[in-house]
Amino acid sequence: MVTGVSSPLPDPVVPPRRVALFVTCLVDLFRPSVGFAAIKLLEDAGCVVEVPPLQVCCGQPAYNSGDRATTRAIAKQVIETFEGYEAVVAPSGSCGGMLAHHYAGLFDDDPAMKVRAEDLAGRSHELISFLVDVLGVKKVAARLDGIATYHDACSGLRELGVKQQPRRLLESVGGLSLREMQMPEVCCGFGGTFCVKYPEISNAMVGEKSADIAATGASVLLAGDLGCLMNMAGKLQREGSPVAVRHVAEVLAGMGDLPGIGQPDGGERS
Repeated sequence: MVTGVSSPLPDPVVPPRRVALFVTCLVDLFRPSVGFAAIKLLEDAGCVVEVPPLQVCCGQPAYNSGDRATTRAIAKQVIETFEGYEAVVAPSGSCGGMLAHHYAGLFDDDPAMKVRAEDLAGRSHELISFLVDVLGVKKVAARLDGIATYHDACSGLRELGVKQQPRRLLESVGGLSLREMQMPEVCCGFGGTFCVKYPEISNAMVGEKSADIAATGASVLLAGDLGCLMNMAGKLQREGSPVAVRHVAEVLAGMGDLPGIGQPDGGERS
């Protein structure tokens, strides 16, 4: 029997630290504060964050409309732009899902490009899932007094498994109580181009969602996808609701005092 010889320990898993932020079109055009919140959360977790200037839309609107040629051209630029980073993080489940699940299938006739698409897919993450599942973040240093409710956006929930991660971090926000809707997983009716193609159905769906939100008594509505948030914010404001609508990253980053989405007057209505 040989003594004094130990088996080599496996190398510790080192989480990716050089991170590229996929800003998303809606964040860039309508709510840049979400991007700044994402950067703060990632940097607080020890990441070096870069924002590649040549990034474009993920191509989801074209993809959902059946325009594969345009989607493929967009995907090529995105793949090239984000090569070399340890991780690519998006503050959006729908855009993150597009990178992680739909690019590779666009290049079935181009094996080399397909490999590059699959490589990007393996490095792509939704923001809150990345913080919790990859970096192991358990709490944040933020405060927001009030009651919030959380909407589970379809792509983040069903494609990327984002459900408990934002709730875990929200538990650490001082002064905040989370009150669940009856049906937090039901679609808000946005669906990207769905709300344009079928506006009456979309409006009926978001009407049911706004009633579910109101029933919670929450003063703040949170979610991880800006498209859903804008859709719900628009409906709530048309109904005269005082509920402030924010991206979950803003609250987690300590930016919960910003005006709600669509509220340029500096805060919630009284």
